[in-house]
Amino acid sequence: MGILLNLFRPWLAHGEMLGVGAVAPDFSTDAVLGDQATPVKLGDYRGRKVVLYFYPKDNTPGCTKEACSFRDGYVKLQRWGIVLLGCSIDSADSHRAFARKYSLPFPLLLDPGSKIAKAYGADNGIPILGLDRRITYVIGEDGRILKVYPSVDPASHADQIVRDLGADKPPPTPAATPLATPNAQTGNEPRTGKGADSGPNGDTE
Repeated sequence: MGILLNLFRPWLAHGEMLGVGAVAPDFSTDAVLGDQATPVKLGDYRGRKVVLYFYPKDNTPGCTKEACSFRDGYVKLQRWGIVLLGCSIDSADSHRAFARKYSLPFPLLLDPGSKIAKAYGADNGIPILGLDRRITYVIGEDGRILKVYPSVDPASHADQIVRDLGADKPPPTPAATPLATPNAQTGNEPRTGKGADSGPNGDTE
């Protein structure tokens, strides 16, 4: 029995999930958006919140529910400038077909060799198949983990994210810039009257 466990251990092992406050591991890969695949780096989004969700496989029932739920809440996240990225082990062709079939408006990351999933402790959710675990991370503007969701209900998870990040509320209105007062002194106007540049009778020399 012990020998069998040792043989299967590489398939069963997976990395530890990251904790709140940890630095989010950087990654560089291609992302499928619609029919296009474009290079993406996590560092590109510094200064914005990023929702990075790992899911097992395109076009499976739970993953489809989760993706469609994020699709339906995507506009609310966009209004707050929040980035949404999905990630699984699937190929670019699989991602394209999945995104096209369900009109997904957000990028799906390619993760050959599960490098991103391993860095985030999301690999080997289903060990025999090598599929990712269903985990979501919210990465803060400073590049650190803000929230971790290790247990996800695919049908309602997007609504949970929208509520937790306050994206269900209208975004704040930018503060109006005060109008300059016509008679306000800026310190650059030429001075008149008696002063350092005036003559003894108040006439400018």
